[in-house]
Amino acid sequence: MQFSSSLLENAVSEFAKLPGIGKKTALRLVLHLLKQDTGDVSNFSEVIARMRSEIKFCQRCYNVADADICSICANSMRKQEIICVVESIRDVIAIESTQQFNGTYHVLGGVISPLDGIGPDQLNIESLVNRIQKETTAELIFALNPTIQGDTTIYYIQKKLSPGSGGQLPQLRITTIARGIAFGGELEYADEMTLARSLQNRLPVESYVASK
Repeated sequence: MQFSSSLLENAVSEFAKLPGIGKKTALRLVLHLLKQDTGDVSNFSEVIARMRSEIKFCQRCYNVADADICSICANSMRKQEIICVVESIRDVIAIESTQQFNGTYHVLGGVISPLDGIGPDQLNIESLVNRIQKETTAELIFALNPTIQGDTTIYYIQKKLSPGSGGQLPQLRITTIARGIAFGGELEYADEMTLARSLQNRLPVESYVASK
């Protein structure tokens, strides 16, 4: 792809670094920006720069936030005693879009995957265990992608919270979302109705693990 302007070429190259954006799409986006008001483009770039430099991660659940605590954890109307464990921030957004869950979240930042060099210590698992021990947690819902890695992570955390390890509180109920989502699928791409029903029909983790 030949360019008559190095500035244009550099802009296209930067946009093409985004996931799912090829050179042609990147060029279309850059040419669109060229047609916009200078003020609009300046505002666009300022918003992106501020997002990257000022965004924070919730000290309680590791969701994205504008302050030390995210708006979900800070919302007194949410059921603070219920924690939904997810792999990524995208899963929080997917579940929130169903408008069927009124608890809180805990973002692990991934799943256990030895082949990819990801172990428990690289995830937000210890902070989850500490949170459960310190707070009055009534239910822990696992909403991880239905994959081998996701199941391994559920099994590991469940063991960490087992009575023998001294981690589980007597009143703690551990469940997982019902598998309306196909094994090997991604929560991010599930339709809202399927995801909502999976949350409503969640199962005890013991029953789920026993069926594997």
